[in-house]
Order: sequence, then structure tokens, then C-alpha cells
Amino acid sequence: MFPEYRELITQLKTTDHHFTRLFDQHNALDQKIKNKENHVEPGTPDEIENLKKEKLHLKDQLYAILKKASGAH
Repeated sequence: MFPEYRELITQLKTTDHHFTRLFDQHNALDQKIKNKENHVEPGTPDEIENLKKEKLHLKDQLYAILKKASGAH
């Protein structure tokens, strides 16, 4: 996710608690979605779709933080 911001992500994960929390939530949701899609955990298509929407919302928040921290507009 966001390979062009790899160094900035590493920096923010050590300095920005909010960013780290969002990043960890995003990764946890990603794993949960994979588990449900691969039938490791039970899940309906609607549940999976809702989790994907939540993950996308987190990704949008992370991207906004990255853009602001990098000075990009």
C-alpha cells in the first residue's frame, strides 16, 4: 500500500500514534477480509463488502495523512 510513501510510512509509524493506529486497523481488516474470502472465518458476502468499505475508508484517511505529511497538495 502506497509504495511511493514507504519511507514516510516508516517515519510516521514511529512518530504519529493516530497514523499507527489507523495503519494497524487497516492491516487487521485486510487480514480479516482475506480470512473470510478464503473461508478460514465464516462471513457472508454482505459482511465482506462492509469490511471492504471500512478498509477503504481507513485507506483514504491514511492517504490524507501521507499527503499532508509529504507536503503534497
